Amino acid sequence: MTTTTSTTEPTSGASAAIDPDRLQHLVEQAVGDFGAVLTASLVVIGDRLGLYRALRDLGPSTSAQLADATGTVERNVREWLSGQAAAGYVSHQTDPDGTDRWSLSPEQAVALTDETSPAFITGGFQVVTGAAKSDELVTEAFRTGSGLGWHRHHHDLFTGTERFFRPGYAASLVSEWLPALPGIVDRLQAGGRAADVGCGHGASSIVMARAFPQAQFSGSDLHAPSIEAATRAAQSAGVTNVEFEVAAAAAFTGDGFDLICFFDCLHDMGDPVGALRHARAALADDGAVLLVEPFAGDRVADNLNPIGRLFYSASTLICTPASQSQEIGRALGAQAGPTRLAEVATEAGFRTVRTAASTPVNLVLELRP
Repeated sequence: MTTTTSTTEPTSGASAAIDPDRLQHLVEQAVGDFGAVLTASLVVIGDRLGLYRALRDLGPSTSAQLADATGTVERNVREWLSGQAAAGYVSHQTDPDGTDRWSLSPEQAVALTDETSPAFITGGFQVVTGAAKSDELVTEAFRTGSGLGWHRHHHDLFTGTERFFRPGYAASLVSEWLPALPGIVDRLQAGGRAADVGCGHGASSIVMARAFPQAQFSGSDLHAPSIEAATRAAQSAGVTNVEFEVAAAAAFTGDGFDLICFFDCLHDMGDPVGALRHARAALADDGAVLLVEPFAGDRVADNLNPIGRLFYSASTLICTPASQSQEIGRALGAQAGPTRLAEVATEAGFRTVRTAASTPVNLVLELRP
């Protein structure tokens, strides 16, 4: 009788042998992720150098033509184009004489150059590469629990966040989210007042101010450079019914607001209950809070999908450490889900918490005292 003994080391005390097919699948997945990480950096480089915009305007071009149009070095551009074609972000063709030409399809042009489109993706790449630059600081935050303040990240994170979220706000905020709050649009049209807490570079404030020129809008953020950027953006847009201030979420000025908004920021705050409690006190009679958070289910198992992968990863690098760096450090995380968000709102004194709308990436809640 012959016996066969597995030489595979058990893992975590388990006696099951490793499945070679599953292991191979995991390795192949990792290879794809390696390429994704490097491709993200190439997208940011291409955006900085104007390569996508130039290629869109030129049409099918050689690497030399693109380099000449952008004042860059042909050899580097050729390698970049090859990598982008392999990733599917640039189109490639070979002429009968063997000449390589590159172009952007209409879809690639929208996704990579049209900053007004909800499909614009370049800002997202800027976010993830900016966040990844803080990996050593986040490593230390794991050891100490002291967190990592938003202000300590690379500046690409601040700019990329605005570019990533702005198209979605432009597409949905005025047309879908605000109308989902009964009575709020009428009040803004009649000259009401609204506050945008954690406004960052002011994209959401400016979208609303343009849509409701009779109303007055106040944006606030603890990050002074972002407020400076928001002020410049409003001036550039010619919007005069919005003002910005540097202020913590629980200390923004003013009261009697018909609407107070939190766009993708409550989970970053150390004391989200305190922030919402302050907002509740600053509301006018029959006013509402519009709370927009990353889309998530209540259970981890609900979020084990590509969107959850993105937001859990971003939350590990950015959101959770940001909250931990502040007083209380509630650390809701970017996948808090509707039940935990409702618990925070109720703790802050809101009696009505309702899901007013949603998108594949956002959960939109209405809070009423």
